[in-house]
Amino acid sequence: MLFVHTSPELIEQISLWPSIPFFLILLAIAIGPLVAEEWWDNNRNKLLVSVVLSIPTVYYLVSSGLTEHLEHQIVNDYIPFIILLTSLFVITGGIHLSGDIKAKPGVNTLFLGLGYLLASFMGTTGAAMLLIRPVISINKQRHFSVHTILFFIAAVANCGGLLTPLGDPPLLMLYLRGASFTWFFSLIPEWAFVGALLLVAYFIIDSYYYKKELPKDLAADAKEIKPIRITGFRNIVLLLGVVFSVAFINHDVIPEMSGADAPFGLKHLREIVLLALTVIAYVITPQKIRNGNRFSWGPIVEVAVVFIGIFVTMTPTLIFLQQHASSMGLTEPWHFYYATGFLSAFLDNTPTAVAFHSVASNIPIADGIPVVANVAENILSAIATSAVFFGALTYIGNGPNFMVKSIAEDHGIKMPSFFGYVIKFSLIILLPIYILTQLIFM
Repeated sequence: MLFVHTSPELIEQISLWPSIPFFLILLAIAIGPLVAEEWWDNNRNKLLVSVVLSIPTVYYLVSSGLTEHLEHQIVNDYIPFIILLTSLFVITGGIHLSGDIKAKPGVNTLFLGLGYLLASFMGTTGAAMLLIRPVISINKQRHFSVHTILFFIAAVANCGGLLTPLGDPPLLMLYLRGASFTWFFSLIPEWAFVGALLLVAYFIIDSYYYKKELPKDLAADAKEIKPIRITGFRNIVLLLGVVFSVAFINHDVIPEMSGADAPFGLKHLREIVLLALTVIAYVITPQKIRNGNRFSWGPIVEVAVVFIGIFVTMTPTLIFLQQHASSMGLTEPWHFYYATGFLSAFLDNTPTAVAFHSVASNIPIADGIPVVANVAENILSAIATSAVFFGALTYIGNGPNFMVKSIAEDHGIKMPSFFGYVIKFSLIILLPIYILTQLIFM
């Protein structure tokens, strides 16, 4: 449970105004790329925004005697979060998928399905970065390819990552708050249902557009055939090391890790192992493979500098939500499903999941109700599911979304605008699927 040491006297002093920097940083993430794209693209400027907005929050927390909670956010949440993402980013950056086959609807659907399966075990970022360039290459002779990128964002960069804490950052945060690694497998029905609907919808739409392609484009596609090849098998072994580290190096398997007097090396053993795997991956990966993947540190640096500001500035908000949980009117799983979901879409799904976990952890739980991570299990399922799924509703809902959009545009694919994406894709394809998911499972 978060903030277990906060006394009632301190909680009563928390008001909403210290959350202003948090709302400002989320606003900057949302509108920065729209109003100052060139300036915002520079990671130094993102770091500047994070630092400037963090300073008043740090001052408030320190002067209010809440330093312990700031330390918790950095040491127990941010550092494990960024180390895991970095390990997945670097290791998958050393696995290269090359080749070119016919861009038929069945082939494209197969690639999206593969990405959907991989996303939970190598992260949505890792799966998206591994597969987006091969998908673009396979479809480069086709005139109609925008819909493929949109479904790729939904399936691979978001919804597929529901089954493990590796899959999506919000799930890692819930894992760090007490949900076991294997608990997320209980979400297989929702994961399979949404995946099936997305893939069926995509196959139907891609079949429609395939029939509209010019014969000369299909002939060119049939000519340029290269067998699919995977290089970087050593990194696949290291990726398995990441999976086993997160699954087995934790408080459940090694209770001594949670001891107050546990040595630093034991308390942070998982992060130490992940860092070691990251270094090994970077050293053993041939430069040729990284070049083939167009590997650069930019994307992970962007995540690091933006999220340090988020994790610092969200601390007063989490305390405030904990204080007012009982008066927010959120009691049923479907309340949390839509509240978490829509805020995940228009803010960011990681801090949103953390915030609503904080709310749910302070709602009284009746006897006999299964509890996971100090939250009623059905409510935690709603929070986890919606944070992952609804992150696909906008470009800003989840980190990989913008990365995929940017790569597609670099390859000459004209992607919809922020609102075009929502109107042309999210509202007519994704939202009906998510509503159906809630009606069936919650």
